[in-house]
Amino acid sequence: MAGIHITDIESAINWWRARSPSPDGISACAEVRALAEVYALMVYYREPHADEASMPAAARDAWLAWYASTPDAPCIAICSTSQGDEVCKGCGRRFEEVQRWPELSPAEKRAVWRRITQEGTAWRFNRYAERARLATGEDHPDPRRFVAGTAPGAERA
Repeated sequence: MAGIHITDIESAINWWRARSPSPDGISACAEVRALAEVYALMVYYREPHADEASMPAAARDAWLAWYASTPDAPCIAICSTSQGDEVCKGCGRRFEEVQRWPELSPAEKRAVWRRITQEGTAWRFNRYAERARLATGEDHPDPRRFVAGTAPGAERA
């Protein structure tokens, strides 16, 4: 099993804080408390990853709820691995990651997202950034969805 990076724990905490704000400015919802305990131990022991398998159930459930709110696949419907590239120019995933995506655990998918975001070389981060904003997170979406002005939520002039 893959580890969950500390920045994902932070993002989940902030997502829960926005979703269930403190009524008195002091107390936190149960999900934030569960994630904060994991986060505190990671900081104390200087661990960049929390083990997905041994994370307390309440913290894992809270993290998975946040994870469900994020895009699943980085695909922008320009898959160069189908043309023989080892790394997709569109999303930045390696061939085996594209092929095995449905089998990967949430933590494994987040690790791939973290790597491709840090590398920032895939087209989704530069020349097709607008296309990436319109992507729903579906793996291998229909490219026609990205025609200007036809994507769900796209503003019309």
